[in-house]
Amino acid sequence: MGSISEDDWTTGKCFQTGSSSTIGASASLAVPPSRAPRPPKPFANPQKTGADGSTALQTKVVQPRAAKPLYDPTHPDALVMPRPPSSHQWQNNQRNDSIVDVVVDPHLVSKLRPHQQKGVIFLYECIMGLRQYEGCGAILADEMGLGKTLQCITLVWTLFKQGPYGGKPIIKRVLIVTPGSLVKNWCREFRKWLGSERISVFPVSSDKKVEEFKKSPLFPVMVISYEMMVRYADDIRGITFDLVVCDEGHRLKNSTIKTASLLSSLAVRRRILLTGTPIQNDLQEFYSIVEFCNPGVLGTSGSFHRVYEEPILRSNQPSATKEEKTLGAARATELSRLTSLFVLRRTQEINNKYLPPKVETVVFCKPSALQLRLYQHLLRSPLIRSCLSRGYASSASAGSPHLVCIGALKKLCNDPSLLYQASRKADEEGKRRGGESWLLDHDDEEESLYKGLLPIYPPEYTEGRPLLAHCGKLCVLSEMLRAMHADPTRRERLVLVSNYTQTLDILQALCSIEGYQFCRLDGSTPTAKRQSIVEHFNSSYAKETIFLLSSKAGGVGLNLIGASRLLLYDIDWNPANDLQAMARVWRDGQKKTVYIYRLITAGTIEEKIYQRQISKQSLSGAVVDAKGQSGSVKFSLEDLRDLFTLHEGSSCITHDMLSCDCTDTNGPSSNVKAPGDVQKGPQRPCQLGKLKPTVLKKNLSMGDLNEWQHYLAPLPEDFQDEYLLEAKDGITFVFQNETNMVPVP
Repeated sequence: MGSISEDDWTTGKCFQTGSSSTIGASASLAVPPSRAPRPPKPFANPQKTGADGSTALQTKVVQPRAAKPLYDPTHPDALVMPRPPSSHQWQNNQRNDSIVDVVVDPHLVSKLRPHQQKGVIFLYECIMGLRQYEGCGAILADEMGLGKTLQCITLVWTLFKQGPYGGKPIIKRVLIVTPGSLVKNWCREFRKWLGSERISVFPVSSDKKVEEFKKSPLFPVMVISYEMMVRYADDIRGITFDLVVCDEGHRLKNSTIKTASLLSSLAVRRRILLTGTPIQNDLQEFYSIVEFCNPGVLGTSGSFHRVYEEPILRSNQPSATKEEKTLGAARATELSRLTSLFVLRRTQEINNKYLPPKVETVVFCKPSALQLRLYQHLLRSPLIRSCLSRGYASSASAGSPHLVCIGALKKLCNDPSLLYQASRKADEEGKRRGGESWLLDHDDEEESLYKGLLPIYPPEYTEGRPLLAHCGKLCVLSEMLRAMHADPTRRERLVLVSNYTQTLDILQALCSIEGYQFCRLDGSTPTAKRQSIVEHFNSSYAKETIFLLSSKAGGVGLNLIGASRLLLYDIDWNPANDLQAMARVWRDGQKKTVYIYRLITAGTIEEKIYQRQISKQSLSGAVVDAKGQSGSVKFSLEDLRDLFTLHEGSSCITHDMLSCDCTDTNGPSSNVKAPGDVQKGPQRPCQLGKLKPTVLKKNLSMGDLNEWQHYLAPLPEDFQDEYLLEAKDGITFVFQNETNMVPVP
C-alpha cells in the first residue's frame, strides 16, 4: 500500500477520483507507441490475386478526399479553435478521419470582442473535452453585459456546422432552458446575429408544443422556459439533444428542486451553464451547480463536504487554530484550481472601455420635519429598545423583530405614507384593547412599533397621495423630474428603480399628478408582456419618459438603453442588486452619456446601509438574496446600535468617516472639518490634485470614495448636472464620479 505525500493530503488531491493531476498522467498513456493509428487497407479482389499473394492486376487505390476547413484558417482575423491532442484523437476518432481546423464564421468573428473570442475558445475546449478534467460541461459566469448570449450562440453555430474530425458537425440539436421572460429574447438574439436564413429556432409556448419540434427536422434549436420544461418533461426526454444550455443557471443551485433533477436526468454530456450572479459563499450550492455541469468531478456530496466544505468553513471561524486555517486555505486553493478548469468569470471592467461615458452621483437628501419626528418616535419605541436589550441581534429569521424595525425605518425614508396605514391600525387596536397593557403581548410587538405615530401626522394627511413637503427624497425627485420635462425637445428618459412595489405606487402617483407618461414593470407584470413593454419604451417613438422598475423584476436580463438616466430611489443591502439595476442602461447599445443617481436620506439607516456596501468589511448580516429567499440574518449588538441611531447634526456622516479635510466650498470639495484625531496639515482638495477619470470597481471602498468629487450644499452654480441643481434646496451633500469621459469613437 503506497504512502500519501503531505502536500497531496493538505490540498485534498489524494481524495480526487477525476482530478487533473491524474488525468494528465493517464492522458499521456492513452496512445500506446506500438498502436499508432493506421490508414485503412485498400480493397483487393481475391480472384485477381496471385498465388504468392501479389496482386495480379494492379488495383487503383482511391484515397478519401481530405476534408477542408469551412473558412480560411490562415486569414489574419480568423478565429481558429484548438486542435485536439493525440489522446483525444485516439479516443474520439476511431474512423481515422482527417483533422480539420474548426474556424468560427467570419460574420460572427467581426462582432466578437477580444474577451468574447476567448470565451468562445474556453467553451469549445470544455464542450469538446479538451481541458484537463473529467467532463464536457462549462460554467460561463461573466457579469451582465459582457455578451454571454453572443458567446453561446457563436459556439452553437460553430459546432452545428463544423467539427475537428473530417469536418463533421458535432451537434445536431440543442436545448436552451431560460427564464420565461427571456425566451423571446433568445430567439431575437439568434435572429440578430445569424439572421433567419442560417438557423431556425423553436420557442416553446402555449401555442407551440414540444411535440412539434420533435417531429420537425427544420429546427435544430429549441428554447424553453424552466416552467415549461417541467410541464413537458416526458416529451423532452424522448428527444436526443447534443447540447444543453441553461441561462440564469444559478436557479439550479438547489439540486432538490424538480427543474434541477429533470435537467440532470437528461442523457446529455455537453452542458453549459450561464449565470451573471456571483457564486455565493454556500459551498453546497456551488457543488450542486458544478455537479450539474460535470457530474462526479468533485466527488460525492458527502466527500465534498468532508474534504472541502468542512475544512474551509472551519478555517473561517474566529476560534480556528493555525493548523485549521492553513488546511482550510490549502483546500480552498485546490478547489479554486480544480473548478477554474471549467468556470470562467470576467468582470465589467474589461467591457467598460467600449461603453459611453457614465456619471454616477450619490445624493444625500434632507429629511423632512415629519420624517424626523416619526423617526425619533420609532427609535424610542418599546420594540427597538427590546432589540437592543433582549438579544434579538444574535440570530433571527426574516420576520424577527429587529428586521421589522429596520424595514419600518427604510419605509419611512421612502415616504411617511408607507407607515400611515400601520399607524392607524395600531391606534385603532390600542383603543379597542384599552390602555397600554396590550404592548406586553409578544404577538403584538410589530403593532407596538407603530403605537403613537398617528397623532404625529398632520390632520390633512391622506394615504396614497404623495405630499412633497413631508418627504425629502420625494421632493428632490419631483424637482428633478420637473426640470427634466421643462424642455420636451430634449427627449430625456429616466428609469426609476425601487425595491418595494408600495414605493413604486407612490412614484406612479407622483407621475400621474404631474402628467408624466410612464411604463411600469414589477413582479406582478405577466412574463409574456415584459419584453414588449421594454421594447416599446426603447422605441424612439415612445411617448413615455419614465420607466418604473422593481429591482427584483429588473435583475434578469432587461435592456433599457432607451433611457440614459437611472435613479435608485432606495438602497438594497446587497450591492449586487443595485449594480444589476445600474446595468440596465449602461450597457452595449447605449449611445448617450449615462447618469446614475442614488438617493439617500442623510443621517438615517439608509446611509448606514450605504456605508456597509462601500466598506471593506463584509456586511454585518447575511440578507435576503435576489430570489427573496430568507436566510439566517445576524447582526451584532454594536451593529444594531449603529443602525438605530439618527444623526441630525451632520450633512453626510459618510463623508465624516473619510477623514477628508477639504475646505474649498467653491469647487468639488466641502468645508466639513477633519476629526480631531486626524493630524491637520496643509489644506488640500479631496482629489489630491487633478481628478482623473476612474473606472468604478466591483466593490467600492471608502478609499475609492475619497477619490470622487465631493460637494457640500449648497451646490455651486457651475455644478454640471442641471437637473440636480434645480433640486439643490433639498440636498445636503453629493458624491460624484465620472467614467470614460473621453469620447468613445
